[in-house]
Amino acid sequence: MGILNATPDSFSDGGRFLGLEAALARAEAMIAQGADVLDIGGESSRPGATPVSEAEELARVIPLIRALGRRGGIPLSIDTRKPAVARAAVAAGATMWNDVTGLTGAPDSLDTAAALGCDIVLMHMRGEPATMQKAPRYDDVVGEVFGWLSARAEAAQAAGVARERIWLDPGIGFGKTTAHNLALLGALERLVGLGFPVLLGASRKGFIRAIDPVATEATDRLGGSLAIALAGRQAGCAMVRVHDVRETVQAFKLAARIDSARAANV
Repeated sequence: MGILNATPDSFSDGGRFLGLEAALARAEAMIAQGADVLDIGGESSRPGATPVSEAEELARVIPLIRALGRRGGIPLSIDTRKPAVARAAVAAGATMWNDVTGLTGAPDSLDTAAALGCDIVLMHMRGEPATMQKAPRYDDVVGEVFGWLSARAEAAQAAGVARERIWLDPGIGFGKTTAHNLALLGALERLVGLGFPVLLGASRKGFIRAIDPVATEATDRLGGSLAIALAGRQAGCAMVRVHDVRETVQAFKLAARIDSARAANV
């Protein structure tokens, strides 16, 4: 899943792809590099981010989704907390709703997801982007996060979302410390074991800097991002959400060849 932020303030590439022409060029590049899905967002959810209006978010993403829909050839995901934006995006051509609130962001989120009939990504986030990194605490981060995701999947199904449409995302970096993130990454097989496809999004996240302090800029974190993507692949995650599509595709191709070679020598 290639990340396409049509925002001025995303933590890694805010402002670079805000205009329609720049965003389309970025989309074309990621498709050429091997992206299977494009995840389009018009509101930053980085730590400390300020919410934007529904009208502003729509203005950022809907023309882009329409233009990419006319091009065809690749599924599109809408990264939003707002049901109205999800409805407009699906009407414009998106086939997946990626919700960082796990369908808790609005009273009609669950009903909207059921009515849309598209794939739904339920992500775990503790708190709001503006405050989520202010001393997050858990007694058992793996049990609490995975239990919450399981409960949200049950709630979505009870509201009418088909089980086969539900994806889970542990929400790396969303209301978690470095220790919390590492615990979740080390337990991904348990999340996969719940029986839903897992989307893993940790590309260029700030906790990589906690492990490698020289990675002060988001673009300095490619090595860490690839390590996490490969760990997700090994754990059985169905998809990884990344900024660096070409490098991740290359890493996965090599990993697949190494797997084949290892199997041939067993």
